[in-house]
Amino acid sequence: MSHAPQFYIDGRWAEPASPRWFDIVDPSTEVPFERLALGNAQDVDRAVAAARRAFPAWSATSVAERVALLRRVLGIYERRYDEFAEAMRREMGAPITFARNGQAARGPAHLNALIDVLERFAFEEQRGSTRVVLEAIGVCGLITPWNWPVNQIVVKIAPALAAGCTMVLKPSEYSPLSALLFAEVLDEAQVPAGVFNLVNGDGPGVGEAIASHPDIDMVSFTGSTRAGVLVAQAAAPSVKRVAQELGGKSANILLDDVDLDEAVKRGVAACFTNSGQSCSIPTRMLVPRHLMNDAAQIAKRVAEAYRVGPTDEPSTQLGPLVNRNQFERVQALIQKGIDEGARLVTGGTGLPAGIEKGYYAKPTIFADVTPDMTIAREEIFGPVLSMIAYDSEEEAIAIANGTDYGLAAYVQSGDIARARKVGRALRAGGVHLNYPPTDFNAPFGGYKRSGNGREWGEAGLREYLETKALVGYGAD
Repeated sequence: MSHAPQFYIDGRWAEPASPRWFDIVDPSTEVPFERLALGNAQDVDRAVAAARRAFPAWSATSVAERVALLRRVLGIYERRYDEFAEAMRREMGAPITFARNGQAARGPAHLNALIDVLERFAFEEQRGSTRVVLEAIGVCGLITPWNWPVNQIVVKIAPALAAGCTMVLKPSEYSPLSALLFAEVLDEAQVPAGVFNLVNGDGPGVGEAIASHPDIDMVSFTGSTRAGVLVAQAAAPSVKRVAQELGGKSANILLDDVDLDEAVKRGVAACFTNSGQSCSIPTRMLVPRHLMNDAAQIAKRVAEAYRVGPTDEPSTQLGPLVNRNQFERVQALIQKGIDEGARLVTGGTGLPAGIEKGYYAKPTIFADVTPDMTIAREEIFGPVLSMIAYDSEEEAIAIANGTDYGLAAYVQSGDIARARKVGRALRAGGVHLNYPPTDFNAPFGGYKRSGNGREWGEAGLREYLETKALVGYGAD
């Protein structure tokens, strides 16, 4: 039975107070396949009240009890792994191979990392005669996006549970099925009633109610910078903590000593991750000016080899964009790049050859992009790479930092010492040197308009904790 018409409140599946209905559309076919109930402030009130009631008992549980719960969650998730992959294939258009190996894999990866952190984390520390105690912040509102559904759900729910918090989750209405599936996992894992609650809805109907709710102590939001500003404004009157992971326009600096073929190939692949629908991917490739033409031809060859097609075919590499609005936005930005004089190397507007339906964008490469162009400044959120020339290392750093965003940055060099030096000069929350493997314990978050706060590993756990000083506690 699908739980799309229901919410999860106070340990059971509950009927919405007065639902509005939203069609969930398969972006590869443009055909609705499920109807989702959208809630309102009344549903949020019920969920927050349940979370508030559950907080005293849950926050008093031991670390061992929380670890045991997370291990149960991990085991059930792994048993239902293929269901998560299929849900994300349908709801947001992830090709099935990527849905399995990329999207669904993030759940166990983050759970394992968080369990390891929790087992060794010090919630108390003696500093002279003062005892410093880290305690659960309280009831948390969690608002997650559509592009990495399980990833963003787990990096909020798991540390909140580990810290002793209770919570209300609002997933994106465009990718709710994986969230409902995760609620089933939590229910089977016997999360105590009221500790976890889920209310589906849109930003104005549910997101704003969560952000402004006086009985919510913290909001963790992932989404666009525009929406993040609205969340912060709604939260301000109640002076609650707001942790945000917002947009990005990450630079990828190719220094002049790289293996150009390998660096460009990997840079295009990173830019096209999740069909380009990721906030931290390297969408600006900075190339030494004398290497631009060669780099552009390599990028063209790589992009044109990408297989765009049905999401249920294992060989498909690029799926559709999540919905019509996103497709039209990407088309408009590609046209903007052409109009502003960037050199279109491959791709462009319209559907890829051989595709007649679905929100598919052509894998697109622009060369000779200048830093003032729209496609060098705005987050596109599609498979579109902007290649920018530079004349010196100092200029590359200035171009990389010359953006409103600061979520991630990338540096490629044949000399790791040189890559480290450039990496230290970049104003971004995560700097990736020579395409390293993913580190699920590395703090994830941004500078500037890419947000505040950090997720993943120990940094993510700390976001859900308050600091108490017991002054005069005495010697340990």
